[in-house]
Amino acid sequence: MDFDQLETFLEVARLRSFSRAAERRFRTQPAISAQIRSIEEEVGAKLLDRSGGRVALTAAGKIFLEYAQDVLEARRSMLANIAESDRVPRGEIVVTANEGTCLYILPEVFAQFKQEYPAVSVSIRRSERGRILEAVLDNSCDFGVVSMPIQEKRVTVVPIHSDRLVVITAPGHHLAGHKQATLADICEYPLLLPKIGRTRDALNALFDERRLRPNVSMELDSSELLKRFVAANVGVGFIPYSNVAEDLQSRALAALTVADAKLERHLALIYRKEKALSRAASAFINIAVKLRSQADSSH
Repeated sequence: MDFDQLETFLEVARLRSFSRAAERRFRTQPAISAQIRSIEEEVGAKLLDRSGGRVALTAAGKIFLEYAQDVLEARRSMLANIAESDRVPRGEIVVTANEGTCLYILPEVFAQFKQEYPAVSVSIRRSERGRILEAVLDNSCDFGVVSMPIQEKRVTVVPIHSDRLVVITAPGHHLAGHKQATLADICEYPLLLPKIGRTRDALNALFDERRLRPNVSMELDSSELLKRFVAANVGVGFIPYSNVAEDLQSRALAALTVADAKLERHLALIYRKEKALSRAASAFINIAVKLRSQADSSH
């Protein structure tokens, strides 16, 4: 049986008449009778008593009436909820990114998103670049945030953030009073570098290009640890400006730029190319892109 047959049954039961139900349903009376007969054959019971010149519900018909009403009400509720979800995103999105991005880039995006779409749950997972790509490709997350360039052809890439890399030092360090220094001068000091990742790859390539032998004192897998060791004057480090803006304002750290090299970081939101984006996911992308445009226009 289908929803149309159920609607017909309810109309006949309500009006107690096949002919009046046919008028309301814009059908012929034989068509209405055929629909009721089809339902009765499927359930294996007589639902309407047509004897005595009037239509009445049988005992089985009264039971069927309750279920038919429930089914059609559930259908109406389902359609209303789907229509509503098409206007207002709901559900959950899962985003994976590294520590620094989770702490310093995504909070602004999440705050704006939750303000506009409070019904959507947001889950954040911290991971390193290789695992972020794996999570996106195996659909264990909706989005990943990684540094560009991205060679993986199976993902869609949406740029969302750009900033420069700065050299950070303890406030009392010899370089702390400088605005700039050459890469060769910086390499004379003990360096604290990321253990892995796009930033480390870019720095290694730059050192090789300049034929420099950096004095690598520590390799760390946490930007927060790197900042703490630099603040303790263990060495100097390279880090995105957005990760230390508050530390510089509070003078917990000092920063300078590299005079003879342009060090920048570009972050992108990535997701599987064939992924069917939910309304919530599309809204998240739009907000991330909008915030980037606002940041670019303010510079």
